[in-house]
Amino acid sequence: MSTEYNSSSLRPSFRHPLIKVLWLTQLWLLLLFECGVVISEVPPHYWETPYSQPYFDNSSRREVTATVGQAALLHCRVRNLGDRAVSWIRKRDLHILTVGILTYTNDQRFQSLHSEGSDEWTLRISSPQPRDSGTYECQVSTEPKISQGFRLNVVVSRAKILGNAELFIKSGSDINLTCLAMQSPVPPSFIYWYKGKRVMNYSQRGGINVITERSTRTSKLLIAKATPADSGNYTCSPSSSDSASVVVHVINGEHPAAMQHGNSSANCLRCSSPVPLLAITTTLTTTAAVAVTWNWNWSSGWLLPAAFANCLSWSRRLGRSIKWHSSWSWS
Repeated sequence: MSTEYNSSSLRPSFRHPLIKVLWLTQLWLLLLFECGVVISEVPPHYWETPYSQPYFDNSSRREVTATVGQAALLHCRVRNLGDRAVSWIRKRDLHILTVGILTYTNDQRFQSLHSEGSDEWTLRISSPQPRDSGTYECQVSTEPKISQGFRLNVVVSRAKILGNAELFIKSGSDINLTCLAMQSPVPPSFIYWYKGKRVMNYSQRGGINVITERSTRTSKLLIAKATPADSGNYTCSPSSSDSASVVVHVINGEHPAAMQHGNSSANCLRCSSPVPLLAITTTLTTTAAVAVTWNWNWSSGWLLPAAFANCLSWSRRLGRSIKWHSSWSWS
C-alpha cells in the first residue's frame, strides 16, 4: 500500500480506488459499532412515549339503556392497542366474559365483536334481562392494567292505551284510541293495531285510519261511524314493547252515563245481594206488628214483656205478632 501525504495538510490521499473502498468500509463498520454501543446503553423504556401506550377513546357512550329481548351493545374503543388483549369483565362478580374475540363464560348470550384493524371492541348481549343491568368493564392487559366502565340499564317496555280498560261508544260515533310505547329507549320500528287477531293497520273496511308518530312513540287508531259490529278487543302492539288491550262496546241508543263511568246505582242494585232488602222489609214489618200488638195488649191489660219472655225465638214472636195483628180489627 502506497500512501502519500500532502505536506501542507498532512491528510492521507488514496491513489487506488480499492484502497478508498476498504477505508470507507472500515469507517462505516466503526460507526455502526459505535452507534450500537450507544443504542445498547439506552434503557428500553426510553423509546416508549405516552402516545405509544394503549389508551381509551372517550367518544363512546358510557351508559346504555336497552329493552328486554332487544340486543344490547357496549362499544369500547382502544387506541394504540399493539399486542395487548382486550377483555370484558362483569363488575358485580368480577366474572371474565370475553378475552379478545373468545367467550369465557357459559352464558352464550355474551359475545365480543371486533373487526380486523379496528380500534373498537364491542360487547354484545343478546336477549338481555333486567338481571343483566349493572356495570361492565373494558380492560386492557397493560402493566398495570387499565379499564373503562360502562353502565347497562335493561328496562321492560310496555304499551299503554289511554283511557279505561273498557269503553262504551254510542253507535254512529267515532272510536279514537291512543297508544304509547312506555320506557322505550329507541322509537319502535312499527306499532300494529289488532282487533282480535286481525291487523287493523291494513283493514279493507272504510273509515279506519292509523296514525303513528315514531318520534313521540305514539299511535292512534281512528274508526269513523262505529257500529255494533266494531265491538271487540283492540290491542296495541309496538315492535319492542309488551302489548296493551282495551275492550270496546258499541251500543245502540243513548248510553247510560253510569255505565260510561262504571259506577251506577243500577250496577249497585244488580250486583248487591237481596238479603239487605229482605232484612229492611222484615224489620219494618216487625216494628209495625210489635207496635200494634203492644197497643192491643196494653188495652187488654196483658203484660207484653212477660208474653215476649215466653217466646222461644224471634220468628215465633214475629209470627204471633202478625197473627194477633191479623185477628184484631179497629172499632
